Amino acid sequence: MKPHKKQELTKQEAFVRQHRRLHHQIAAWRTVLFLLFLTLWEASASLGWIDSFFFSSPSRVFFCFLDQLRHNSMLTHIGITLFETIASFFLVLVSSLALSTLLWYFPKFSRVLEPYLVVLNSLPKSALAPLFIVWLGTGPVTIIVAGISVAVFGSIISLHTGFQQSDEEKITLIYTLGGTRRDAFFQVVLPGSIPILLSTSKVNIGLALVGVIIGEFLAARQGLGYLIIYGSQVFRLDMVITSIIVLCLIALLFYRSIQAIEHQIRKRFSF
Repeated sequence: MKPHKKQELTKQEAFVRQHRRLHHQIAAWRTVLFLLFLTLWEASASLGWIDSFFFSSPSRVFFCFLDQLRHNSMLTHIGITLFETIASFFLVLVSSLALSTLLWYFPKFSRVLEPYLVVLNSLPKSALAPLFIVWLGTGPVTIIVAGISVAVFGSIISLHTGFQQSDEEKITLIYTLGGTRRDAFFQVVLPGSIPILLSTSKVNIGLALVGVIIGEFLAARQGLGYLIIYGSQVFRLDMVITSIIVLCLIALLFYRSIQAIEHQIRKRFSF
């Protein structure tokens, strides 16, 4: 191997090692901060700095979680919330992609609908939940619709904006070579909008979870949202805080899953 190639390889290996070291340092600091928070929380409850009845403690949360598992209820509630969130997310993804494509194909139609989309996106979705209950009754369908309503309008606006920002020169080239609007969409617009689609998906999975919890607050007899409301009504605040922590872990799991998919797609297609 030539000396300059060896030197380039050495620099590349040094960069990779430095990047990995930085990644490990960040992960270590995150872990330390989390453990410090748990220690301070537990110590504050034990020493009486905070009232453990209202603020609970890590140990109380842990034993509450085990108690819920023993009664075979926690896993059921988690599974229901996961199903409703994933269903809402995929329906948001499919519907927003389809409607954004329709708006791109028909620019006049998009200009007509733009103010309505903005208004619907700005509307507090909790105001719609009682209507969903009246129209659809109580049950999973109402909760999934509530999850969709929180994310779908913002997703349509984001994707349509991304479609409009596609490379005009490439689209013109497609038309010059005899391509159709369909060819321009599938060859230029959609591939170029994949980064926006991925970033929007990371936001949508969280919004879908928020919408599902809002729906479970009002129209459910199962799910983590129901546990939070039930626990607050009977003053079992350990149950409330345990459910909130489980929700945080679910949100982190969803975000990491979308992030891993994004990493693989970016790695494969060099975005």
